[in-house]
Amino acid sequence: MTTLLELKEKLVHFYGKNEVYITPIIRFLLAFASFLMINANIGYMERISTMPIALLLALVCSVLPIGATVLAGSVLILIDLYALSLEVCLVGLLLFVLIYFLYFRFSPKHEYNIILTPLCFGVHIPYLIPVATGLLKEMYSLFSLICGTVLFFFLDGVKQNQAALGAAEEAEEGTSKIVVALNQLVGNREMYLVLGIMVAAAIIVYLIRRMSIEHAWTVAIISGILFQAIGLIAGYMLLGIAGKTVEVLIGCVISCAVAFVLQFVFFNLDYSRTERLQFEDDEYYYYVKAVPKAIVSGTDKKVTRFGGKEKGERMTRKRFAEEMDIDEDLLD
Repeated sequence: MTTLLELKEKLVHFYGKNEVYITPIIRFLLAFASFLMINANIGYMERISTMPIALLLALVCSVLPIGATVLAGSVLILIDLYALSLEVCLVGLLLFVLIYFLYFRFSPKHEYNIILTPLCFGVHIPYLIPVATGLLKEMYSLFSLICGTVLFFFLDGVKQNQAALGAAEEAEEGTSKIVVALNQLVGNREMYLVLGIMVAAAIIVYLIRRMSIEHAWTVAIISGILFQAIGLIAGYMLLGIAGKTVEVLIGCVISCAVAFVLQFVFFNLDYSRTERLQFEDDEYYYYVKAVPKAIVSGTDKKVTRFGGKEKGERMTRKRFAEEMDIDEDLLD
């Protein structure tokens, strides 16, 4: 454990010293992964759905605020949807207008959630996002979680109905395409189930981690993961959606492990050294519970040799007073 704490302190120091270089790298990796996922799932515009274009856009987004990645990803998605069908593109545009309204109105500083939520869905560990949101964010950040979840299910529905949405256009077919596209939002029962469970889990984690109990973050993580696992498995059974149990269980186990890593990085406390303090002023008595952080930092030892440098040379009172530049009588 001590080794891990020392490694953590070194990493924190390294990040603080090189933040100006590390932050653009993180933005680049997130943008590149997002663009690659878009190309792999709905890359209907072949001329822009290529590795060089994704790499170039990610490089540009790395030197811009993270909101630029959200905007660039939105433009790529709309272009791909237009290549599939104009009607689908219009529905997608309506969705993005609603998303940006919620985003700018309620959680303008939580762009990472909008990006990370679809990415985590893509690698089958979306259960991490509600837990991480409850641990590290405030309650209003739930709107960015909602936006990312709705976006993923819309794009996933478009992918699953690609054949129907990309058929030859006629007057009646154009109307049916709009109905099919809207149904990915309005009639998607799985989306409502997952969205409700994830939002409830994030609220549970947020409320528990704010409690003044020992190991609050550990209890919050376990509660959030268990709630999602039980709620989703039961919900899928009620909806008659088969083949999801194993995926949910494996995803929850992985998400739980990553959540504990986040706890170690951001909230690692040493409860064995808990102190309870009491003090007062003119109007109140205060009872404070203080839990120190688990921090191990290296110490540099410096040995100062006064007087002679040879081993065993005796230091007299007079010589010590001269070395310290003080009055010899003060040593009596």
